[in-house]
Amino acid sequence: MHIYNGFFHEHILVVPIISLGIATILKGIFHMVAGRFSVAKMLGSGGMPSAHSTFVISLLTAIGIKDGIYSDLFAVCLVLSIIVIYDAMNIRYQSGLHAKAINKINSHESHSLNESLGHTPLEAFAGGIVGLASAAIIMFI
Repeated sequence: MHIYNGFFHEHILVVPIISLGIATILKGIFHMVAGRFSVAKMLGSGGMPSAHSTFVISLLTAIGIKDGIYSDLFAVCLVLSIIVIYDAMNIRYQSGLHAKAINKINSHESHSLNESLGHTPLEAFAGGIVGLASAAIIMFI
């Protein structure tokens, strides 16, 4: 077997790492188009697409392709993906709203809290699509 194919097909963690890189680049492009690009925003949490969703869905997709959707490993990845995406859309998103309110109250403070912590459903969905597509492409290379 060629080392290139062996590396991508035998080391399943490579798939979500590459997908995460793709999502991060896309996030940077979206920030650039919106006129608010910064490396910190590109690498930070929050924003379009959700890198967290991309990471877990690409891993889920790669496991589904490699081991099948009826495998125990796929089931575990599915449950963990749901938890991660739920956390990004609800708990971390709410934390961002709290940070925004605290920053408004403490507007005189020199240090403000990061307000972009979680994701909207659209950002999480877009991250899932990026993860699904990138994993499928990588797995079939």
